[in-house]
Amino acid sequence: MAIPARTTRTALRTTAGAFCAALVLAACSSGGGGQASGSAGSGTTQASGTRVTVTESEFMLKLSRTSFTPGTYTFVADNHGTITHALSIDGPGVEDARTKDIPAGHSATVTVTLKKGTYDVYCPVDSHKQMGMDEHIKVG
Repeated sequence: MAIPARTTRTALRTTAGAFCAALVLAACSSGGGGQASGSAGSGTTQASGTRVTVTESEFMLKLSRTSFTPGTYTFVADNHGTITHALSIDGPGVEDARTKDIPAGHSATVTVTLKKGTYDVYCPVDSHKQMGMDEHIKVG
């Protein structure tokens, strides 16, 4: 006995619809686990480049590396403190690239392309920079 063409088309449409819905759900659920990424002037971006972890707490910054060559870096700011912090980077070709505000126990990223020169890496929240959350890195 043959299956009517109408039944076959309906089954194909149902299967295709379910497949499309699964794709949309998969795309929407691939979050960053509470992390945000961003770069200067471009909103959010996919993290890329050499990873540099910056541990933040009251009132200090600790970078996972001290040697930098020109290139793209993703700074991962981990707030190990008890109050809100953020991370900002200023220097040649980079003007106030920063993360969102980071609650205690969370992290955020900012990706920048560093050229030869000196950069200021600091917490822009309130007067945290003046209280010691300020590091200078030399590239090149």
